[in-house]
Amino acid sequence: MRLGKLTNEQLKRLVLDRFCRTRNEVVAGSAIGEDCAAIDLQGELCVLSTDPITAATGNIGTLAVHVCCNDAAACGAEPVGLLVTMLLPPETTEDYISSLADEISDAAIHSGVDVLGGHTEITDAVTRPVISAAVVAKVPKNGLITTSSMRPGDALVMTKWAGLEGTAILAADHRKKLEKVWTEAEFKEANALSSQFSVTQESRIACSIGGVSAMHDATEGGVLGALWEMADASGCGVEIDKKSIPVLGITQKACAALSIDPLRMISSGVLLIATGRGEVLSATLNAAGIPATVIGKAVEKGITLDGEPLFAPEGDELLKLL
Repeated sequence: MRLGKLTNEQLKRLVLDRFCRTRNEVVAGSAIGEDCAAIDLQGELCVLSTDPITAATGNIGTLAVHVCCNDAAACGAEPVGLLVTMLLPPETTEDYISSLADEISDAAIHSGVDVLGGHTEITDAVTRPVISAAVVAKVPKNGLITTSSMRPGDALVMTKWAGLEGTAILAADHRKKLEKVWTEAEFKEANALSSQFSVTQESRIACSIGGVSAMHDATEGGVLGALWEMADASGCGVEIDKKSIPVLGITQKACAALSIDPLRMISSGVLLIATGRGEVLSATLNAAGIPATVIGKAVEKGITLDGEPLFAPEGDELLKLL
């Protein structure tokens, strides 16, 4: 099988269709395009999500924290804590473990969450460090936002820049491929993008304004993959204006040199928001220092980019470099 996530058809047929819902407390469970589960705890909903970091070796502690917290934030939930599993190969040093723990701690403080526990193990089952984290979050019963709730007529607001996380991964893990493409200043700019991986602030702003029907963070498969997942989960179509999708110059430069598509490259730090108040939300986010752009709208049917059909994601562009 190819590297990366299963296709949506494979995921449904091989995995999701085999799970049964038996507990009344579970109000949102496994589904295509949904990254979080929710449990009714008689007052607030407990929102849970988990993700591994497999496409990077640099910044993996930071990524592990933010990717999970972002899933919760995209549901309108407040992250509370994390469970972190670290699987490390035999050549790992104590200095590396402590530096990784410091990285996780710094990202957790930035996200306002506690590290609740987890598991750390040296194992020859992995050839490079692998981190998997699970987030525990909370949201009022009437505050849960699901990817499947997008409605025709909603504006689609995108924060930050396509390929954000992928650009930082290129700088950390693929330096030799880009030494003749980027200057040292551009490497520094790309490395600094790790400070932009969180979407919790834009989620809070969007929820405070109101009018949000759905949110989704753009991870593996990039912005276009996330838009396709929103459309598939909601049963709506989307019309996207490619020229409106922001891409940093360093990202364009690197992707052109490596023959990869920045719109299909992993993009943690980018939040896609379906809302009836697109221009208001975009203006508010920009005023708060978070770049935001209306890139299209939800429609009754059809998933298109500049009028051409947009097909299901087939894996992240970074996987072409492995």
